[in-house]
Amino acid sequence: MSFSEKIKSNPRLKKFVHWLLIPTNQARPRLWVRLFLNPFYHKKGKGVIIRRWVRMDVVPFNPFSIGSNSVIEDFSTINNGVGEVQIGANALVGLGNVIIGPVKIGNNVILAQNIVASGLNHHYTDVHQPIHKQGVGVAPIVIEDDCWIGANAVITAGVTIGKHSVVAAGAVVTKNIPPYSVAVGNPSRVIKRYDEVQKEWIKTS
Repeated sequence: MSFSEKIKSNPRLKKFVHWLLIPTNQARPRLWVRLFLNPFYHKKGKGVIIRRWVRMDVVPFNPFSIGSNSVIEDFSTINNGVGEVQIGANALVGLGNVIIGPVKIGNNVILAQNIVASGLNHHYTDVHQPIHKQGVGVAPIVIEDDCWIGANAVITAGVTIGKHSVVAAGAVVTKNIPPYSVAVGNPSRVIKRYDEVQKEWIKTS
């Protein structure tokens, strides 16, 4: 049994190791983790810019990667505490975004401002327990290459947004969006698709 397997199989040891990495009831890892552990576990491409006021709540026990020439703007939060966060090359994560893994963002993706993409959901079904004590479930979010997500959009757990799609500002994406589509509204719906035969964008509603 490996050392990591021993930790996972022993609840008390697991809790202690978790405390060493992250203070109790917090999401941000300790300074020593950010300075001395994360650089060895996480992958960062050339020319990456992570602005000073980005909150990087990333831990070494889940993957985080960001491709070359990508930018994360100020006041954004990146959290891989419950699942991997992968950001491709030439991607822009705009001001004030919240990305909670598991989330995979492709190459050449534009995320505008104040977007929430969370692959995490809190369990709530036991009415005799506070929600924060019921644990969480995760389902991966995938934003494929060349997408543009408008300001204030919300992308819920388990959703895939297909290649070269546009999500309008303020949309709430609760279902998959096919490639080469334009989606708007709450809940979002597709209003345009690119037609390969006609070589143009066609309204669907």
